[in-house]
Amino acid sequence: MDKLVLIDGNSIMNRAFYGIMGSRALTTKDGKFTNAIYGFLAILFKLLEEENPQYLGVTFDLKAPTERHKLYEGYKANRKGMPNELAEQMPIIKDILRAMNIDIIEKEGYEGDDIIGTLSRYGSKKGLEVIILSGDRDTFQLATDKIKIHIPRTKAGKTETEIFDKEKVQEVYGVEPKQLIDVKGLQGDTSDNIPGVPGIGEKTALILIKKYKTIENLYEKLEKEETDIKGKQREKLLENKELAFLSKKLGEINLEVPLEDTLEELKIEDWDKQHVLEIFKELNFKRYIEKFNLLEEVENRNWKL
Repeated sequence: MDKLVLIDGNSIMNRAFYGIMGSRALTTKDGKFTNAIYGFLAILFKLLEEENPQYLGVTFDLKAPTERHKLYEGYKANRKGMPNELAEQMPIIKDILRAMNIDIIEKEGYEGDDIIGTLSRYGSKKGLEVIILSGDRDTFQLATDKIKIHIPRTKAGKTETEIFDKEKVQEVYGVEPKQLIDVKGLQGDTSDNIPGVPGIGEKTALILIKKYKTIENLYEKLEKEETDIKGKQREKLLENKELAFLSKKLGEINLEVPLEDTLEELKIEDWDKQHVLEIFKELNFKRYIEKFNLLEEVENRNWKL
């Protein structure tokens, strides 16, 4: 079965940036940070070698507000800005991806997760095995028998990957992948400033969704007094019903982003090796130049021309 790999560019760059820091932080001769780029490429090359996909796309977030920001003013309001040392590496990784003829997908008003969700469903319907590479566990809601989520961990320059499919999500959380949206509706998410129901944590949210399946069913039973939920927990749930439904909507990945990218555009192509070599030389990525034999490849190509 052919494979489609979808990479959450912001998430993986962020993971690589913090995974290669301190005394191991990489810089160019003029002091520009390259640790996130180097780590991103290490994760990318490892995945390509292990999975040998036929199709590949990388998504990035844009600064424009999304539907979630319009829906809830506080969405991600607690997030600090991207460190300058990481921000300066973002345009460079995009230049490298373009030189490698890898499709970059960005759309104003939508997050990378939404693009990944839409393309994962598209790829699955086309009969492909879909691999999502992300550090964001929100993507677990997308897991099926055909869609797997790879979560990389980079420490001291080494990367290990944990793989979640539908079965693994059920094993770890005890609910269906799609039910994690309902779980988030109850517990919220401090990293994205999604409120949830005050006083309901992950453990309680999982117990409730295991029993009642969805937020809608939970509240229907609560209002009809057909549950054994009593006391303060019942009060909290009823008082914060609107927050629960808002949080569920904020936590749900959009699977219907209007995209024009087709399988043809996502197809893996040969690199522009001359351009890749120039960038790698500038970044002092000798290891990657040697790994892909770029000097010899480019010299032979130029000689033949």
